[in-house]
Amino acid sequence: MNISQLAKMAEVSTDTVRYYEKQGLISAPERQENGYRRYTEEHAKAVRFVRGAQALGFSLTEIRAIVPQLAQGAIGRTDIEQHLQTKMAQIDAHIQQMQTLKTELAATFASLRCAPTQPIGTGAATAPDSGSGAGAAVARKAFARNKKM
Repeated sequence: MNISQLAKMAEVSTDTVRYYEKQGLISAPERQENGYRRYTEEHAKAVRFVRGAQALGFSLTEIRAIVPQLAQGAIGRTDIEQHLQTKMAQIDAHIQQMQTLKTELAATFASLRCAPTQPIGTGAATAPDSGSGAGAAVARKAFARNKKM
């Protein structure tokens, strides 16, 4: 099949197919006498795998690390479970960071002390540090600025 047929079958653009090939996510296809690429059903399966893994939150870098093992048939259920558990842990950590950030935003909102139509300065709109790192970065900058004076 040609690249447009593969793209249609895998429900991606031809640019995506080319990009995946360039990035080593799918194997390079054989070339026909006219120089056109000739893709197989295996290429379609590989593209679908990459898209599915992306939908589960895996980055292309993470997927690229798995692809050679898949191609060699050297990845088992235990390996897949480990990758999934690692990804779930990363997602849990990100959720925690987002919850902390939400708390900081709520604290900033609650600390606003002027009328809704009145403009405020930056000092009046700063929330206390909640531990997410954002407040700590602001405090470090302020400390460094005061130290230079």
